[in-house]
Amino acid sequence: MTDADIFTYNGGRVDPGERQNLRFVVSETYLGDPVRIPVTIINGERPGPTAFLSAAAHGDELNGIEVVREVAYEWDLSELCGTLICLPVLNVPGFLAQQRYLPVYDRDLNRSFPGSADSTSAKRMAARIYTNFIEPCDVGLDFHTSTRGRTNMIHARADMGDPDVARLARAYGTNVIIDSQGASGMLRTEAVTDDVAAITVEMGEAHRFQRALIDEALAGVRSVFAEYGMLEAEQVRWPGWRTVITEEREKTWLRADVGGMVDMHFERGSLVHEGDTVCTITNPFKDDNVLVEAPFTGLLVGILENPVVYPGNPLCHLVELDRRTRRVVEMDQSSNSVGW
Repeated sequence: MTDADIFTYNGGRVDPGERQNLRFVVSETYLGDPVRIPVTIINGERPGPTAFLSAAAHGDELNGIEVVREVAYEWDLSELCGTLICLPVLNVPGFLAQQRYLPVYDRDLNRSFPGSADSTSAKRMAARIYTNFIEPCDVGLDFHTSTRGRTNMIHARADMGDPDVARLARAYGTNVIIDSQGASGMLRTEAVTDDVAAITVEMGEAHRFQRALIDEALAGVRSVFAEYGMLEAEQVRWPGWRTVITEEREKTWLRADVGGMVDMHFERGSLVHEGDTVCTITNPFKDDNVLVEAPFTGLLVGILENPVVYPGNPLCHLVELDRRTRRVVEMDQSSNSVGW
């Protein structure tokens, strides 16, 4: 055993071949009681990379919680090479309140990384998480869902200009990768700055477990473990087709120009053609229908779930496909049901 084989954090260590479940203190309540996040660390007996799986940086985003829990507590990790850090609920106060942001100051934990030990409560919490469990890693997957009232098809968001991040994103195996550096303070953005290859995985909607998406996300985790040799029995998967949405490719949120109730005519993940009526907005009497048409041919990465809108509210997230990918998607959707 060498020091390099031992995973250490503030207050403890995990030796090769060991597993620890802990509740790690990240803050305090008004009463001075500790705020703890659940953490599971599995240190394999054989060397390999250190990886993190994180979820619920937004407290109402539940799909990723189940992904991380199933990997940590249901998978056979006895042959794990390297170290795996599982963080199923980053934003415990938000999770307990079942709301997106930290409840007290309405701060976004996923705009607070890498944090600071002498700044706001959100940044202090972020610093405790980041320095102990994110910064020591080589790679990481941060699971999210759409915000309340909307839903996303499963896709990755990654800085494809970074070769290490691009390798991770492709290994995860989603059909769609949205190429972006991410905003300052995002967990994945700050991790990449510190040479930790990290991506965001978006999947479904808030406030629920969606089994089909969870299973798809778990397949992506297995593929990543195969790519990095963490579980040698696994294989890197090919999703059948892939498109990387870059700045050169058109993408837009279609927004409502009127208030009313929305009848969405397509599911998330659907291919729509230029001029297709994506949805219809009506008033309570259904005597004034406003048709919302696709401005270009593309894929509906995200759509509205809550069917009521004010003017300016987002209706759907549309991304452009090149002709070759479009033909592949058309054939794929003609033989399979939509709804990734």
